[in-house]
Amino acid sequence: MTPLRTLATTGRVLTQIRHDPRTIALLLIVPSLLIGLVAWIFDETDVFVVIGPAMLALFPFIVMFLVTSIATLRERRSGTLERLLAMPLGKGDFILGYALAFGLLAVIQTAIAVAYAVWVCGLEIEGSTGLLFVVAIADGLLGTALGLAASAFARTEFQVVQFMPVFVFPQILLGGIFLPRDQLPDVLEVIGDWMPLSHAIDALTAVSTGDEDAGYVWLRVLFIGCWVVGAIVLASITLRRRTP
Repeated sequence: MTPLRTLATTGRVLTQIRHDPRTIALLLIVPSLLIGLVAWIFDETDVFVVIGPAMLALFPFIVMFLVTSIATLRERRSGTLERLLAMPLGKGDFILGYALAFGLLAVIQTAIAVAYAVWVCGLEIEGSTGLLFVVAIADGLLGTALGLAASAFARTEFQVVQFMPVFVFPQILLGGIFLPRDQLPDVLEVIGDWMPLSHAIDALTAVSTGDEDAGYVWLRVLFIGCWVVGAIVLASITLRRRTP
């Protein structure tokens, strides 16, 4: 891998997205609108205070997973990837370039979603707002990395959606949104503890309530970071030049 080729790929991806208003709206606006909808639904109760941090983890994660996986898959199906790899561009340059491009979009998306949740929807934060941003950004990067990994295995956009029950739904069900993980059956609790979205939800909730110190939160950010790196490495190893 060379930094120049990686950055060139990043620039090309960002240029393509800049000319696609619908993708920009999906990335930057839709998560905030969904968070606002949840806040509106529970406007007369204190429920949003409890589930708001989990929504900050959930919606950006899902959107980044879908957009990243489908956009990367289209590069293969259109033959663009095969043409790029015929030049001095390695799989690592391609995957890392995409990761940087969508990682930057994830940062912007997260900043908008967190600002909207805190200052518009009234999500109460007892801990550090800056630390909340850090955890939420790590969560968005997680969606990007898992999307890249899914795109390496999928053959069609429909298969990307089919991968959601594998990559996304178990994390939602076992992440502690519907039931605290310590109340799950022992086997499911152990599985949930190893899923990265669970740690994002835990960290965001800890910052929101102020119940845990910064060390607890940073440990979970580190765990998420390991998943991000592992998913990007897996994507670069398993990426095929072309989808038959």
